Amino acid sequence: MTSGLALRKPRKPGPLISLVPMIDVMLILLVFFMVTSTYLNLDMIPALKRQEETSTSAPEAKPTETLLIRLGANGLPIVRGRSVPLEDLSGYLVARLAEAPRLQVLVLPSGGASTQALISVMDHAARAGIGRLRVIRLDAKP
Repeated sequence: MTSGLALRKPRKPGPLISLVPMIDVMLILLVFFMVTSTYLNLDMIPALKRQEETSTSAPEAKPTETLLIRLGANGLPIVRGRSVPLEDLSGYLVARLAEAPRLQVLVLPSGGASTQALISVMDHAARAGIGRLRVIRLDAKP
């Protein structure tokens, strides 16, 4: 007597796809691309070199006048000890450029100044027609 209830053998599960080899391959690719990639130069904004380094190069014609613009931590430019609003900076630089056509402008940002404030000062100087503009930084002594 056979009944309608027959026991079936359970099916074997399909092959498991292990993620461990795929993770290993991804890590190897990550290391490969990190080693072969080129990195950005983080010193994209040109800064003045130290005096010792510039003394070895050929002497340049010195500009007749140099103007130092300090950039405070609050983002306001300071010229000759006086804070100048950013809107008035272009007019001030145009007037100074009319007095001294070979005017060189040095911008010294403080450590707390934002990059946007530095770029704004550089833009105002470029609009005023300043051709000799440099960003300088102070190196700490060891």
